[in-house]
Amino acid sequence: MSDFQVDTRRVRANFSHAAGSYEQHDALQREVQQLLLERLDFYLQQPERVIDVGAGTGRGSALLKKRYAKAQVIAVDAALPMLRTAKSHAGWLKPFQRVCGEATALPLPDHSVDVLHSNLCFQWIDDLPALFGECVRVLKPGGMLLFSTFGPDTLRELRAAWASVDQHSHVSRFLDMHDLGDAMIAAGLRDPVLDVDRYMLTYSEPKALLRELKGLGATHADRGRERGLTGKRHFQQMLAAYEAMRTEGRIPATWEVVTAHAWGPPPGQSRRAKGGGEIASFSIDSLRGSRRR
Repeated sequence: MSDFQVDTRRVRANFSHAAGSYEQHDALQREVQQLLLERLDFYLQQPERVIDVGAGTGRGSALLKKRYAKAQVIAVDAALPMLRTAKSHAGWLKPFQRVCGEATALPLPDHSVDVLHSNLCFQWIDDLPALFGECVRVLKPGGMLLFSTFGPDTLRELRAAWASVDQHSHVSRFLDMHDLGDAMIAAGLRDPVLDVDRYMLTYSEPKALLRELKGLGATHADRGRERGLTGKRHFQQMLAAYEAMRTEGRIPATWEVVTAHAWGPPPGQSRRAKGGGEIASFSIDSLRGSRRR
């Protein structure tokens, strides 16, 4: 994970610019949202406080408020323009609150959250100990964390097309399910269960995929990306390499989606020091039930 570094300012800027166009391109995000809502069937209580981290335009927040009408639902996002857009989903009958904040520094008290939900946001955070440590901090004992994120096979065709042209980084990288599971256990989260699904979306041309990524704000944000403008010749060579992958008249793009849930640890859970830090005393066997589809 050491070479996985995200430019958080670039991520915030990308999503801020995409606030007005996001919902024209979010079909996959809505599909994955349904997978997360299904996981809520494991949560058997009535929550008092539900937070939606990386809420974007607020579609997921509205669905959470619809499900838990009596709960306080808070949409949290680092991009203020996204939260302004989310107001359109916060109806007066079922309103939710909107708060600007980072996933690694949530503006919430310790152990104050019953359900922490995040749909396709965590892939933009490279500090997993800080991320899951913050989840543990705000979750009540026995509270539920459920999230989705992109896995390393996401956009593999676009990555391969660029790799045929040069050795620079042009496509964001994403972490494997096992890296995520290890980090969840190390943070002290209980009984994590992770699944992997793959979606194959197709496009009329490579540029249509690039337009969608820009419209979503999901453009390249690794710190190792090439800072200068990509030359027109290189860009055309990449498009030609991608065109060679055309199948049945369409351009394919793989999206690997990891969905996961886990539980807030009980009060006073024992932890043991390791390498100057602390990790929870659970074995990798706690990842029971995890699977790939």
